[in-house]
Amino acid sequence: MKVALIQQSFKGSKEAMISDSVTKIKEAKREGARLVLLQELHQSEYFCQSEDTKYFEYAKDFDKDIEFWSEVAKDNSIVLVTSLFEQRAMGLYHNSAVVFDSDGKLAGKYRKMHIPDDPGFYEKFYFTPGDLGFEPIDTSIGRLGVLVCWDQWYPEAARIMALKGAEVLLYPTAIGWFDEDTQDEKSRQLESWITIQRSHAIANGLPLLSCNRVGFEEDKSKVLNGIRFWGSSFVCGPQGEILAQAPTDKEVIIYANIDINRTKEVRDIWPFLRDRRIDAYEDILKRYCN
Repeated sequence: MKVALIQQSFKGSKEAMISDSVTKIKEAKREGARLVLLQELHQSEYFCQSEDTKYFEYAKDFDKDIEFWSEVAKDNSIVLVTSLFEQRAMGLYHNSAVVFDSDGKLAGKYRKMHIPDDPGFYEKFYFTPGDLGFEPIDTSIGRLGVLVCWDQWYPEAARIMALKGAEVLLYPTAIGWFDEDTQDEKSRQLESWITIQRSHAIANGLPLLSCNRVGFEEDKSKVLNGIRFWGSSFVCGPQGEILAQAPTDKEVIIYANIDINRTKEVRDIWPFLRDRRIDAYEDILKRYCN
């Protein structure tokens, strides 16, 4: 199955981002992609660099956004994984990944479970933690384990998706460097980000897709200078092997062919699920073990 990841920089407006995304989705379709993954909050800038109630306006068209991307998926006959700002009720918002099947029907939704609150990433101000749990989404091309950005640092999330039958792990993402960081620190951060996700693929015997933003976005509050998103979107196989990877500084569509049937082959030789000691894991439910 050919998959496509669309790595983009912010173009100044929702209209420009949508136009660019649709153009690139059509290109991915022409190249034979059956699944297209977009980056986190792909309709806007990464507004969580500061805390400002004006950005809640971005969520008001959630239902219209659903209708629009449904048509895009249908028109291109692709499974499309989007990342949208959801207004659930007045004063209640989620960072939600919405999946559309190739006929345009809403296949399912995942609300981001792990919400960061760090300098430049003030997501707790905007997003309520998800309440849909870790549930794979069934589509015409397979069962997708969709998670979002900060979720990618948590092995528990990937494991539960795998235990519930996910055939692919997918992460729309927005992560990058601060220019003030040293080159060594930047290298450590990027390598950690890639390594932890490859580890999820290996531990669960699943292919994995991670689509990140690219380019510099200023902090409009002027508290920080801004974030330089490091791109590096990638696809890896069930043994963590890199199948495709984007550069750190360019917009690009990356493609890879993934074979869901390889999961059985890999799990037969690395039977991690067989040897799990589920009788001895009760401590994982504690915040910390003294």
